Amino acid sequence: MTEKADIGVTGLAVMGSNLARNFARHGFTVALHNRTKAKTDALIKDHGDEGDFVPTTTAEEFVAALERPRRLLIMVKAGEPTDAVIAEFAPLLESGDVIIDGGNAHFEDTRRRERELREQGIHFVGTGVSGGEEGALNGPSIMPGGSAESYGSLGPMLEQIAAKAKDGKPCTTHIGPDGAGHFVKMVHNGIEYADMQLIAEAYHLLRAVAGYSPAQIAEIFRTWNDGRLDSYLIQITAEVLAHTDAATGKPFVDVVADQAEQKGTGRWTVQVALDLGVPVSGIAEAVFARSLSGHAELRAASRDLPGPRGTTLDEKAAARFADQVEQALYASKIVSYTQGFHQIQTGSEEYGWDIDLGAIASIWRGGCIIRAAFLDRITAAYASRPDLPSLLSDERFAQEIGAAQEDWRTVVAAAVQHGVPVPGFSAALAYYDALRAERLPAALTQAQRDFFGAHTYRRDDREGTFHTLWGGDRSETKAG
Repeated sequence: MTEKADIGVTGLAVMGSNLARNFARHGFTVALHNRTKAKTDALIKDHGDEGDFVPTTTAEEFVAALERPRRLLIMVKAGEPTDAVIAEFAPLLESGDVIIDGGNAHFEDTRRRERELREQGIHFVGTGVSGGEEGALNGPSIMPGGSAESYGSLGPMLEQIAAKAKDGKPCTTHIGPDGAGHFVKMVHNGIEYADMQLIAEAYHLLRAVAGYSPAQIAEIFRTWNDGRLDSYLIQITAEVLAHTDAATGKPFVDVVADQAEQKGTGRWTVQVALDLGVPVSGIAEAVFARSLSGHAELRAASRDLPGPRGTTLDEKAAARFADQVEQALYASKIVSYTQGFHQIQTGSEEYGWDIDLGAIASIWRGGCIIRAAFLDRITAAYASRPDLPSLLSDERFAQEIGAAQEDWRTVVAAAVQHGVPVPGFSAALAYYDALRAERLPAALTQAQRDFFGAHTYRRDDREGTFHTLWGGDRSETKAG
């Protein structure tokens, strides 16, 4: 074999095939490998005219087809299948070669793999890829971790195939060492969960309280998409709500089972946030909302529980309420991103990654599922203040959420009065109120902990930690 490939892709299901085609369309020669040869043959048959492909059959042939340093992209199921592919190919590679994992791996697995392969002189790049099948083919948002040296070899190629923001900048950057790329992709997916839940709650309120039909709500969402809520998720929501089921003639949303599934990345986001001590209540409520929706028997057993008689609004009141829901959705969205970026910042500090939050916002502006005009503002906020402690500390975001908060409260109150569950809106508002509160009832919680477990407490008026002798004379002793 004389022709050497710039990059190789193993695992030619839809995402792997589309990324291989994306590389080829940008002028790169791509080696192809799959566990079953049929997928390789199918890609060549259907898309072989899109660029230069080098089909291979064996692992040895695949590796031999790659130019040095070899760049090998793995697109297989996360977990044991990824470890199996690494075990197959790593012995065939040499020092300086690069293995890229483009699946949704847990970042701790990526850290382990990076450490093990580094001992062999092989660079391991855990890479988040967002945008689904279409993004993989036409330009995703790409979040590579790994060493700076590996990005020197791989980065220029990723910048070619990544989505481009409106200012022409590629939606990829070196995120940071070892598992940083997959960590950021995990949080991206957590924000995605929250964003989708908030949109679903807005739809539910517009239907149950305002009395709008799915087709009418589709038009409302299209209007919102022309404003500050301009985003991929708002756009596709309008398309879904406007769609009519061909078999029944009903709104499509009414024939889909109301049980949302998940693949685990949102759950990981919440689990890791708990480990880091970061409050991501909006993301957590989105994960739990999906979980609750799937408990069909529990829901069926509870359907006769009493609730309010809520009545729908008249036309004028409904239009006013729709504007208020837009305010609540926007404010809650700000909170979701605030929580996500806080988690990235805390993870970066915990693992020594030195992640640039502004750069993360920038590469999410195109290609990915949460792409939105809103991200231009987040990028600008971090550009003007790289040490920004929170998005809510940005003057413009603070002004906007302050202007929205009265309508936000009205919407949450209306939801309660009508018996419409809005865990996302409610959690976001509670987070906002907790941050701005002068004092929190955590003082009582800590006092209770000292009472039953002698866990001590700190005081506001002097330094040190203290314990009250609750079972004795209730005098206070200094504990440290």
